[in-house]
Amino acid sequence: MTLDHARELIRTQLQFGSGYNRHAVRLILGEIQREHGRGAVDDVIRELDLEKFFGLQPGQDFSGTGR
Repeated sequence: MTLDHARELIRTQLQFGSGYNRHAVRLILGEIQREHGRGAVDDVIRELDLEKFFGLQPGQDFSGTGR
């Protein structure tokens, strides 16, 4: 998954903002971490202000989510 596509998917989840959408974002971040590393995850979290919306913080490990 490209980072641009991941951002697009996360922006869609932000429009809904429920707990289910938080879980979907965590799964997407896990995919980003696997493919692009934790630094890319931290960048996306900061860029899309995911700490404010879902309480997701830079430095968090998302490798246990998803597959």
